[in-house]
Amino acid sequence: MQNQHHRPMDSREAAFNTHGNRLYKAALAILGNKSEAEDIVQDVFIKLFESQQDFESQAHETAWLIRVTVNMCKNRLRSVWWKRTVPLLETYPAENDQQHGVMEVVLKLPYKYRMAIHLFYYEGYSTSEIADITEQKESTVRQQLTRGRRLLKDVLEGELA
Repeated sequence: MQNQHHRPMDSREAAFNTHGNRLYKAALAILGNKSEAEDIVQDVFIKLFESQQDFESQAHETAWLIRVTVNMCKNRLRSVWWKRTVPLLETYPAENDQQHGVMEVVLKLPYKYRMAIHLFYYEGYSTSEIADITEQKESTVRQQLTRGRRLLKDVLEGELA
């Protein structure tokens, strides 16, 4: 069944079922706020459904969605409204207590480190792919990962001591 937005309804549902959780986790890792992450995911899917985008493959669609998600999160973080509020640390969906504890520490990092760590470790992107997605130099991404890891190590070792 074709609708006014140029995509079959079952295609929309399939796209959401395939990518919704991944995009939510990425937005949550960057923003650190559950309701803001949900809003971003809605906005990303609206953009997808309104676009005339033809994807070469599932990987191309996933990369496009992640890039749009990251860009929308960056825009949100730069907004005047966001700078005047303090986002609440929300519960991140984790499989066990250890993952939950690590994710809480990740969410406390500055957003540039959260973004790099999430895309690298949770989404499995290489540093060159992250550089493409975030429109940064690959050396910048590697530096963010190094600094983010160092901060995580310092915090986690401090909690164990």
